[in-house]
Amino acid sequence: MSDRPVDANPVAIVTGGSGGLAPGIAAVLRDQGYAIVLVARGQDALTAAADALSAQGATVAALSADVTDAASVSAMVAQVLERFGRIDLLVNAAASSHPIGGAIEDVEVDNVIADLDTKVGGYLRCIQAVVPAMKRQGQGRIVNIGGLTGRSSDTLSGLRNAAVAHLTKVLSDQLGPAGITVNALHPGITQTPHLDELFEEMAQDNGGTAQEVEADFVSQIPTRRLCTPAEMGETIAFLAGPGGRSITGQSITVDGGYSRGVYL
Repeated sequence: MSDRPVDANPVAIVTGGSGGLAPGIAAVLRDQGYAIVLVARGQDALTAAADALSAQGATVAALSADVTDAASVSAMVAQVLERFGRIDLLVNAAASSHPIGGAIEDVEVDNVIADLDTKVGGYLRCIQAVVPAMKRQGQGRIVNIGGLTGRSSDTLSGLRNAAVAHLTKVLSDQLGPAGITVNALHPGITQTPHLDELFEEMAQDNGGTAQEVEADFVSQIPTRRLCTPAEMGETIAFLAGPGGRSITGQSITVDGGYSRGVYL
């Protein structure tokens, strides 16, 4: 570790940082006093996301890394420790935004494996890289973004989210004695640019408008509203705070009641 003094603020790494849920999650953590490290592959989009957050006067770093490459992840974590001297929270959110589905006869198995390597393998690589620093600190928080498809048979991409839940439980056992909690967060239908694109595609395929598609989904949510990335951030901030010290190994759903399963 660097000889530089430890940063006064807790430090959060958020992967998949250039889009999707990550910027909204990071904004909440920023407002909670975290120094933010956004991580993604594409530097231009990543820099734009970091600039938008740091415009509020917070400490925000943008570090390019490929979560499918262990050396790239290790180098990123080394840069974080060199600059800040600590890592308090890892939010794993890097994943492909293109679900894999369709008839099994038509599935490209290599695409499924690549999808798993990005999300599940990527989460593993990032956790491996940050755990030594968290152990030295005597505490740390890890939150893995999963997804509700892991609890349904809607699409083959649910494989990755089921694996995230299992990985989370295994690591909570391993890391709990070191003061590190590990939880999975399963977002519901959440307002992101990708969701807007999906509604447009569904409208084109089925007729009607994107607004009508959205209204149909909202009508199926007990709270009658879409979730927001900020709500995911607020849940993560709670898990990372004092109230989350005894919450570990859990798969927590934030979906307005959209999923109807009973999980004991």
